[in-house]
Amino acid sequence: MPLVAYRLPNNIFRYVLSVSWRHQIALVSLTVFTFLLEIVPLEIQRRVVNNLVKERPFQLVIILCAAYASAVLVQGATKLGLNVYRSWVGENSKRDLRRHVIAYLRIARANSPGPEARGVGTTMIVSEVEPIGNFVGASISEPLLQGGILLSVLGYILHLDRWMAAAASAIFVPQLVFVPLMQQAINRRAGARVWVLRQLGISTVGTRVASVEQETSDAKRIDRVLQLDMGIFKLKFSMNFLMNICNHLQVIAALLIGGWMVHTDQLEMGGVVAFISAVGRLNDPWGDLVNYFRDLNVSQVRFGLVADRINQLGDRWTASPIDRELEQPIGADVYS
Repeated sequence: MPLVAYRLPNNIFRYVLSVSWRHQIALVSLTVFTFLLEIVPLEIQRRVVNNLVKERPFQLVIILCAAYASAVLVQGATKLGLNVYRSWVGENSKRDLRRHVIAYLRIARANSPGPEARGVGTTMIVSEVEPIGNFVGASISEPLLQGGILLSVLGYILHLDRWMAAAASAIFVPQLVFVPLMQQAINRRAGARVWVLRQLGISTVGTRVASVEQETSDAKRIDRVLQLDMGIFKLKFSMNFLMNICNHLQVIAALLIGGWMVHTDQLEMGGVVAFISAVGRLNDPWGDLVNYFRDLNVSQVRFGLVADRINQLGDRWTASPIDRELEQPIGADVYS
């Protein structure tokens, strides 16, 4: 019985919305609630330190500590629910993509029994579907969460003191230059790595007895993957090193400027402590945003390759009634 072909979109975000748009709305709501809670522990911490310095009743400190624990508990529980929900959405998208790949393999073997379809299909279902599915779960909520945390903490820093905020921002600006440049270099190597691994998959499935030329080509491909991986690692860890240096320079600036302002009675001690804690919280969301855009580019490359391969045969898919039930997309009736 003929089966209606479900073509995959070429853009990964169109696929995200096709399979999970309702869940993405719920994830966005949880995300907004999560990052709005980010500044609550910082403000409570500032008030605790100021009350201790001013020798106010210790009972007030106990109340503030209880409020701090409650805020952290609520925030942690919300993040837990958000992460579990993301994972569920990602796993559903993996199931959907694997069904597409299996359907592709069936029709590809029938129409072209050569090694290329088997090699590409095996690579797709083993190594390419997994990271794409992981990205789908966090595709919208992750940049919203980390960007929201960054803006919330930066706003709180500006509220504490504009001079310390200006110094921290000046040290942060260089990251806006070297991070995108290094990330683009990583993306180019990641895209080349995916292509080389596909060619290796085609070659290994292609013949039962490999020729000398094929073995030589495979060895070169393996060496090329090693070179690309090491290039990615060097760029990635160098970027992390530079980001950590900038983060520590921000703390030093806070100690110098904040310490002088406390020494001259222009700022309370709790403000300096809260500022240093806030600066420390900038590093993680910024690093997570960098990782997100790295994953975005790599996932788009992988998804584009998978979609192109599947759509080549999409108009000729045929299957049994049982296969039709297995191959239905999860989040939509038809991909558009």
